[in-house]
Amino acid sequence: MAEGRLIFITGTDTGVGKSYATGLLARAYLELGLRVITAKPVQTGATEPEDLLLHRRIMRLPPDPPELLSLTGPYLFSYPAAPATAAKKEGRRVEIARIVEALRRLRATYEVVLVEGAGGLFVPFTEDHTFLDLIQLFLSPVVVVSAARLGTINHTVLTLEALRLRSLVIPALIYNLYFAEDEYLAEESLSDILRIFGPLPVLRMPGFSPENPPVATVREFLTKTPGLRP
Repeated sequence: MAEGRLIFITGTDTGVGKSYATGLLARAYLELGLRVITAKPVQTGATEPEDLLLHRRIMRLPPDPPELLSLTGPYLFSYPAAPATAAKKEGRRVEIARIVEALRRLRATYEVVLVEGAGGLFVPFTEDHTFLDLIQLFLSPVVVVSAARLGTINHTVLTLEALRLRSLVIPALIYNLYFAEDEYLAEESLSDILRIFGPLPVLRMPGFSPENPPVATVREFLTKTPGLRP
């Protein structure tokens, strides 16, 4: 069987909707007939793998059994901080080699592996590696999730430029409208992002609805977006 595709999901900041977006993409790929799994290599600020549980809820799948969870969510820390900081607080360490091996094993089984980061690109995963460093080890495409709120132009363009400087492919921007309080401002901000950075496929993600996600819209987007097409 051919090796599957890794697609990384990053955000312009913490709390911008990465987990919902990851679960939504996974559900859409499932409905397109692909073998799909999501991974959250490091979860912090929780006593259970909350983001993976949200993914599975959206995907309409049960929680991962322990043998799969050891690959999809190898690190869990209760302290709410960057992975390296949370690990240090608990007297532990995040090993980048363990994460790399887990993702390689998932890629050997699934056609699409969606990998959600923690916070933004430069969040320290280990003492020596950021999330961006992990992405670059695989040279995989990166979907960026951005929140439609004040400040998004700067945050989004900086994130996109950081990926471009590493010569990484950005197949799409997911623009999370859950935070939009002013429709005009949200659309003008998105226009400015694309004017400054350049053309980019955009998926406008409405609201937060794990029980009734807009799967049809996302399926259509995936089939029309070259870097994400099944």
